[in-house]
This record gives sequence, C-alpha cells and structure tokens, in this order.
Amino acid sequence: MTLSTSAIKVQDLDFSWSPEKPVLKSCSLEVPQGEFWMLLGNNGSGKSTLLRLLGGILPPCFGQIEITQPVGFVFQNPDRQLVMPTVGADVAFGLVAENLSPAQVRERVASSLEAVNLLDLARRPIYALSGGQKQRIAIAGAIARRCDTLLLDEPTALLDPDAQLELVALVQGLVKSRGLTALWVTHRLEELNYCDGAFLLDGGKVVDLREPKHLKERLLATEYNNE
Repeated sequence: MTLSTSAIKVQDLDFSWSPEKPVLKSCSLEVPQGEFWMLLGNNGSGKSTLLRLLGGILPPCFGQIEITQPVGFVFQNPDRQLVMPTVGADVAFGLVAENLSPAQVRERVASSLEAVNLLDLARRPIYALSGGQKQRIAIAGAIARRCDTLLLDEPTALLDPDAQLELVALVQGLVKSRGLTALWVTHRLEELNYCDGAFLLDGGKVVDLREPKHLKERLLATEYNNE
C-alpha cells in the first residue's frame, strides 16, 4: 500500500503474549516517506516486538498498520537471515520468486552489493565475513528486492564501535540516495546523530517524538539505559 505522506503508520496498536503480559498498548506512530527514523526505549519497552509487527512477522492483537511495500527486514544477528554459502548467492536467493532472467539476477546482485560497498566480495564465503559485512549483505538483499521500506532491529548490537557508525552512516546514505524509508531500533544515543527523527517507546507506547538532538538531550538528562 502506498501512503500519501507516511511510509509507516501505526494506530492504537495492541500486542500481548498473554492477557497478563501486554507488550504494546495503544501504540501509535508515523514515519514520513523517504526519511530515516529511530525507535528507542529501555529493555522490555517493546521495540523489537513493534518492528516484527511492522514486518508482518507477528500479527497484532488490535489496531491498524499501514506500511509501504515491499518491506526489507534486517535482524540484530545476521546469521539468522544469511542462508547461502557465498555473498552473491545469498543476495540472489531473495530474488527466486521474481521470475528474473540470469542476467537480470546478476545485475540486481551486482548493483545491490555496489550500494553497500561490497561488490568485490561477491564470491566470498559468508563465514569469512565480519559482523559488519554480514549486516551489509542483509541490507543488500533487501535492496536487491527493491524494498521501499527498511526495518532494522538493533543491527549494530553485535558490532564494534567503528563498524556501528559505518553501518548507520551507510543506511543514512541509502535513504538519501535511493528514497528509502528506514526505521531503526536502537538503544545507542550516538546513533541519533544520523537520523531525521526519533521515537521514545515506554510502557508499550510512544511517549515522545522529536528531533534527534532534542531527544538525545532529554535522555542524557535522565536514567535512560544506554548499555
């Protein structure tokens, strides 16, 4: 579904694993099309659950979700989604259902790997990659499928500090150059320097949304868990 002003729109979303364990309660948010937004919150605030609902991995209990398709999803641990033995084969794997010619597949794979600066690693085994390179391959797979919306669930959680900032800068560049919309779950305040806007999730709902600089200042002044 293509939305006029928002690529992601969530209204009054509820989700619980059981009646005794509500995770999201009347959660609402909107992400403008073509922008890079982040979702923050302490552990247990429902960030990853919300992203899985947006990605269709979980069904909502109540409420509405509208999201521009197709959607690409990047997990915290890339080993959960990289399934083929080599880089090029893994990016091509997601194109199986598109009925493309071999030449079209090669073009999509090459252009997607070039977009994440890994074209020279097309033949490299997945096991030989660093964590940051694996996350780039996961993003390349989404680009190859020509996703319009990219959902990223704490993609830097397992990376060293240099690789963390390289990855967030890469996504920022892809949003600007390709017109993607991205929603990035994080708990690292330094990553707010790269996004257009941010939401703070607490108690299962969005309790604040503002410019990244101002949200960062608010959280630095509180006991926000940035570990």
